[in-house]
Amino acid sequence: MQDRLPLWMRDWFDVLVPSVQIVLIVLAAWLLRALARRLIGRLGTRYGLPPELQIGARRLVGFVVTTAALLAVLDRLGVSGTVLWTAFTGFAAVAAVAFFAAWSVLSNIFCALLIFTARPFRLHDHIELIENGEKPGVKGRVIDINLIYTTLQEIDEAGTARTLQIPNSLFFQRITRRWSDDDASRPRRG
Repeated sequence: MQDRLPLWMRDWFDVLVPSVQIVLIVLAAWLLRALARRLIGRLGTRYGLPPELQIGARRLVGFVVTTAALLAVLDRLGVSGTVLWTAFTGFAAVAAVAFFAAWSVLSNIFCALLIFTARPFRLHDHIELIENGEKPGVKGRVIDINLIYTTLQEIDEAGTARTLQIPNSLFFQRITRRWSDDDASRPRRG
């Protein structure tokens, strides 16, 4: 068919055919999505499905149809699905490794924000991080709270001061006992 066209039109034929195919793919995806929305609405009305389920089904169908249409358009443009899948899985693997590597740091930062807002203890409070009911925990005066650690100053029976850096996430995994600076009932050392 391309041989019967005039010379000036043959160059445009390579652009026109994929463009028409892309328009048809987008139109078909739009129609399929509209049909699926209508079908989900009718099923929801007929069987009394909850609105949340209908909304979730519409979103899922919309995502699947849009993704399939996008892949079909990219295929028409010459992008290989294998290349896309390889790139996606490679990115997902790297993202998963980075997420697990940063999980403890992110957890401590989030817990620091909770400490700053919920204020389970404050600077200069005397606190004890209790392990369980049988063992005494770590005790000390809060001298610093940063994004990763809370620093306690611990004074032993001999009067020697030591500092302990406790990850902020531990304060949300253990019981914390607190004595404010003006509390007369706090434990006295030495």
